[in-house]
Amino acid sequence: MTKESFIDLVKVEQDPLRRFLLALCSGDSEKADDIAQDTLMRAYVASGSFLGLSKFRTWLFRIAYNCYIDHLRKQHLDSVPVDGGEVLRIESEYAPDVSFRFQSLYQALDKLPQKEKVTIILFYFEDRSIKEIASILGVPVGTVKYHLSRGRSHLKEMIRL
Repeated sequence: MTKESFIDLVKVEQDPLRRFLLALCSGDSEKADDIAQDTLMRAYVASGSFLGLSKFRTWLFRIAYNCYIDHLRKQHLDSVPVDGGEVLRIESEYAPDVSFRFQSLYQALDKLPQKEKVTIILFYFEDRSIKEIASILGVPVGTVKYHLSRGRSHLKEMIRL
């Protein structure tokens, strides 16, 4: 794959990739941008190994998902316990703005098990087929259907509360 063809393919998938990562990162645009940058760097380095056996976007989203999982692992290792009561008492001088309009959805998605969250985001936010999601996640189609069904059920329960 040439540099130019890689750039052309990335231009098409850049916005969907960012939306996907933004949803996975619960609206944290800085974290999503960091993971997107890592994804594109890894994809460019590996672009010579892309054989076209799947769609480019499937291949790119698989790399993005792996980068996201790597970020979670690193974040888990670097995390420091914080006193939740202390955090709630911090006052902000900034009023909530439009960037928080989907925060309740992100919070509900955050409560889902990881595989359900990713499946819901890819299916509903990114309009990916079940077969493509299976390829991105590296699981059978039946497993994707299961995660999708369970994710919907869990979201219904959370929304009713």
